[in-house]
Amino acid sequence: MNASFGIDHPLLATRDIGALRNRLIALGFTMTAIGQHPWGTSTSLAMFDGCLLEIMGIYDDSLLDEVPAGAFRFGRHIHAYLQKREGVALSALHSTDSVEDAARAAKAGFEVAGHLEFGRDVILPDGTAGRTKTTLALLPDPVFPRLSFFLCQQHRPEFIYVPAWLTHENTATGIGGVTVLADTGDQAALRVKLTGIYGEPAAINGGFAVPTANGPMRVQDYAAVTAAFGNLPADIYDDGPCIVAMDILVKSTATMRDFLVQGGFAYCEVPSGYQLIDPTLTANTYLRFVQAG
Repeated sequence: MNASFGIDHPLLATRDIGALRNRLIALGFTMTAIGQHPWGTSTSLAMFDGCLLEIMGIYDDSLLDEVPAGAFRFGRHIHAYLQKREGVALSALHSTDSVEDAARAAKAGFEVAGHLEFGRDVILPDGTAGRTKTTLALLPDPVFPRLSFFLCQQHRPEFIYVPAWLTHENTATGIGGVTVLADTGDQAALRVKLTGIYGEPAAINGGFAVPTANGPMRVQDYAAVTAAFGNLPADIYDDGPCIVAMDILVKSTATMRDFLVQGGFAYCEVPSGYQLIDPTLTANTYLRFVQAG
């Protein structure tokens, strides 16, 4: 299970949620049906134990300003992001107490815009009916908007992390880390904020990394990112730090390779696994599939 401030689910904002969902299914993920939020965004999930992979689009732009958290409009933020490009528009950090964790984030220098609460009705595999309850604490970054975060607390995890829903044919078990692209000039400010939450970072090629309860958050410059993942699409390197890559843990890299081959996806071998070569297929975000454990 995850712990407070662990990587929970970066939101892959896409202009065609149906097409991206189908590609992820072809990659072996079990995706939920496309659902809707009251603020105009549509969503589909690949669920893991303590985290998830979420893709998000817009289904009704007349609802973008509904359910505000202070001055922050969740739907409006996603919509504005997609006017420029696809990619990670917001990133959820796990929370076990959204009030306490938000206070800790504020002390570390994060802006806390407000809280949102929502839920959805679910039917468990055994027929039991229930309703989820989720609280979000929004942490928008006015300086680096593409690296805005929010804390996500699941009050009824028994209706979220259901064993039957956590099984994926590609053997994926969860998120194992993310990579943030940031200019050297921006890294000092990011280091201060992230150190306030995660402690002293470790030096890595082109930047630094902080340990979260659900894998490292690596902050690296353009040269280091392209050396690790390949050439970035031109529109990714636009206006400030952003998440450009995610590690997905899998029990069997051989099984994952089978899905890459069968689906006709271009891929390359990386240490401990495989990587999709074309990030435009997954909302301008490199996916790297690495051996769990």
